[in-house]
Amino acid sequence: MDKQSLTNKVAIITGAGSGIGEAAAIRLAQAGAKVGLVDLKEKNAAKVKQQIEDMGGQALITDTDVSDPKRVEDSIQQVVDQWGRLDMVFANAGINGKVAPIEDLSPEDWDQTLTTNLKSTFLTVKYAIPHLKQNGGSIVITSSINGNRTFSGFGMSAYSSSKAGQMAFGKMAALELAQYKIRVNVICPGAIKTNIGENTFPDKDNLDKIKIPVEYPEGNQPLEHHPGSPEQVADLVHFLLSDASSHITGTEVFIDGAETLL
Repeated sequence: MDKQSLTNKVAIITGAGSGIGEAAAIRLAQAGAKVGLVDLKEKNAAKVKQQIEDMGGQALITDTDVSDPKRVEDSIQQVVDQWGRLDMVFANAGINGKVAPIEDLSPEDWDQTLTTNLKSTFLTVKYAIPHLKQNGGSIVITSSINGNRTFSGFGMSAYSSSKAGQMAFGKMAALELAQYKIRVNVICPGAIKTNIGENTFPDKDNLDKIKIPVEYPEGNQPLEHHPGSPEQVADLVHFLLSDASSHITGTEVFIDGAETLL
């Protein structure tokens, strides 16, 4: 029996239209899963859906603002209505948000990052639970090395706080949901080649005043000397969502090529 087969299982992926979410959607579909593509940018998700269908898989797009409780709830229900069940959730949507010194970061900027990253994770998990309880399942949350192992991302206090919060939330959820045979794990990527830079808003005028010079060895990715790929992260997500990881829950996994060990 192939424990990594996802045949007849249904997955939901937030932020599925690009980067890690896109790679995970394709990887899960290759393993046999039907995939709900939850993304605010329907045009991006449409490309992913087409790729999945071209290889014989099934996908459904739900155009969703993951910070909106009603839209998240409706989105998950739409996927369940389509395929009759829910087995896996990849809470992946997020932004870097405003990058600025704390004194220059507006409350609105803080709220936007915390809402998009941390609140959306809560909403996705919350509204998935009633469906996952039917047969058990697996949840993976995308956190980050920032806020968990590294704290030198100058100007990223809101982002790092949201990522630290996701890890704590994931561990709380893992224990709470274990009785329902629902596993919850957290991945912490390092530098990965994605387009998250499009959702990063640096305050360049003020960042220089808080920068601390840090010297790294040549190439700060000891394992491969370059950033990881979304496909490498997708392999990890596939493993954690599949039965191959059936005894793993409440665990954070760093995928950074030893970047944070320097």
